Amino acid sequence: MENISSVLHKAKKYLINNAIKSANIDSEILMCSVLKKSREHLIINILDKIDDDKINIFNQLVERRKKREPIAYILKKKDFWKSTFYVDKNVLIPRPDTEILIEEILNNYNKNEKLSVLDIGTGSGCIIISILKDRQNFKGTAIDICRNALNVAKYNAKIHQLENRIKFYKSSIDNFFKGKYDLIISNPPYINKFNLKYLDKDIFGFEPLIALEGGLDGSSMMNKVIKKSSSLLKVGGKLILEIGFDQKLKTMKFLKNEGFYVNKVVKDYGNNDRCIISTKT
Repeated sequence: MENISSVLHKAKKYLINNAIKSANIDSEILMCSVLKKSREHLIINILDKIDDDKINIFNQLVERRKKREPIAYILKKKDFWKSTFYVDKNVLIPRPDTEILIEEILNNYNKNEKLSVLDIGTGSGCIIISILKDRQNFKGTAIDICRNALNVAKYNAKIHQLENRIKFYKSSIDNFFKGKYDLIISNPPYINKFNLKYLDKDIFGFEPLIALEGGLDGSSMMNKVIKKSSSLLKVGGKLILEIGFDQKLKTMKFLKNEGFYVNKVVKDYGNNDRCIISTKT
């Protein structure tokens, strides 16, 4: 019977030989999943024996990773902000940079405020759910054009006991007319159609293109969100958008043309422009 260290070593070498840059951490995460133990436990007990059945399961997961399937899809979960969310191939995998939106919202609104919040293109629901978990007086509405994505968001709302505080609607941006909101948030598709092929295979080969492609210049969905938000926001309400690293100037121009005052632009952890906060005037 092999020990954990030996099995891990083989897996790491196999993934490295197949050009998986994160081979070491990926192997350990997959092993933790099979053993149902933490990484700390794994490190401390690295010389423990592991039975053949678990090795077979582990090797199957490693094979999926070798084919570039993202870890989040393999394990059907992803940590985001303070919680763990269910994810599958129907939704974009939550990114750490998107947590910038959560941070800005929580910094701008205190716990006693009562707000109506709309999440456009909710995907997994990670943004609206993270906000409502921290702000008990907020009420949420979330829309997505993809029914399967919406089902994932509803499932996450149920897991986090928020199904009674978020209304979900299957709708395109153009066809949504319900309500007036104090705050609208969105992480719309913003990647130039022609740049999709340059994305990592982990992304381009697995994540839903509908959640990535922003048209010929990357701005088509962004502009739709801004235009719709102009009619759905209350006067003085805020629109908080995630943007591509090179989209600040054209997004600011479109916001101003649609009657928004740009409050601030926030950079992500890589020092790229990532979030624009604006107010409807």
